[in-house]
Amino acid sequence: METTHHYKVNVNWENDRKGLMSSPVLQSTIEVATPPEFPKGMEGIWSPEHLLVAAVNSCLMTTFLAIAENSKLNFVDFECNADGKLEKVDGKYMISEVVLSPVLTINNEADRERAMRVIEKSEAACLISNSVKSKIILNPVIKLQ
Repeated sequence: METTHHYKVNVNWENDRKGLMSSPVLQSTIEVATPPEFPKGMEGIWSPEHLLVAAVNSCLMTTFLAIAENSKLNFVDFECNADGKLEKVDGKYMISEVVLSPVLTINNEADRERAMRVIEKSEAACLISNSVKSKIILNPVIKLQ
């Protein structure tokens, strides 16, 4: 596998504080706007802030899926909630932290410790988490089915 990849994303302003995001290699588009907490922000539309938190969250999942497969970890379900904290730091707005709360359901109690290690390894290996300045807080829960 090559070590350098490029991911192209285009955004085109539509009106007000809203645009349409696309990629030449993807079929779907995403409407994106200023969040409602800011002047002239729009409710009900994905914002850059949502997308950043979503990138961290979805990267944890995809990294977990790869590491779990390589580790031959059997699991029943994986879900994760993420909460990004936006605040002013040194006079600039930033997502200062992202709290990831994955819930992993397993069938076998004997897999609990290994499952926790796989989740922790996944967070440490997540390329998006490793690319942002935000503090990443991991609060995993392992459930037995």
